[in-house]
Amino acid sequence: MQKILLVIDMQNDFIDGALGTPEAVAIVDKVEEKIKSFPGRVIFTRDTHEENYMETQEGGNLPVPHCIRDSQGWQIREELEKLRTEPAVDKPTFGSRALGELLLQLDKEEKIESITLVGLCTDICVISNALLAKAFLPEVPITVDASCCAGVTPESHKTALSAMKMCQIRVENE
Repeated sequence: MQKILLVIDMQNDFIDGALGTPEAVAIVDKVEEKIKSFPGRVIFTRDTHEENYMETQEGGNLPVPHCIRDSQGWQIREELEKLRTEPAVDKPTFGSRALGELLLQLDKEEKIESITLVGLCTDICVISNALLAKAFLPEVPITVDASCCAGVTPESHKTALSAMKMCQIRVENE
């Protein structure tokens, strides 16, 4: 049985770049410690947009170019990147079908005992990927470590945690 830690979008643009927040900056050390102490496999995701971002539906709704492939803002925060041991899952939108398929494949190779999520933003990509993991592997316990997540606002962070609880995702360290 294996345990999986999903590190969602701990990228410069979400920490202290184009869409950064003080709350995001505040969780970096906690996420680093979580990765270092995690007794299982660690998988990173990376929000990934192309140069035509402003022409996309997301760009129309959130007109702030961010996480443009190969830019500084797209990079995973340096101290966390040093801990990455396998390819990141690049995702063009909030939730990643590729991540769900990877989790299914890993579960076939060796049963997944649990999945834990940390990262940014609680209210967009963390909740999307937590629900996606639940859809792909409904019998695997899924946990979100609230102390290692930050939302667009503190209020939307709390709202997302409540929504995940309603979907049978365990929330710890609130």
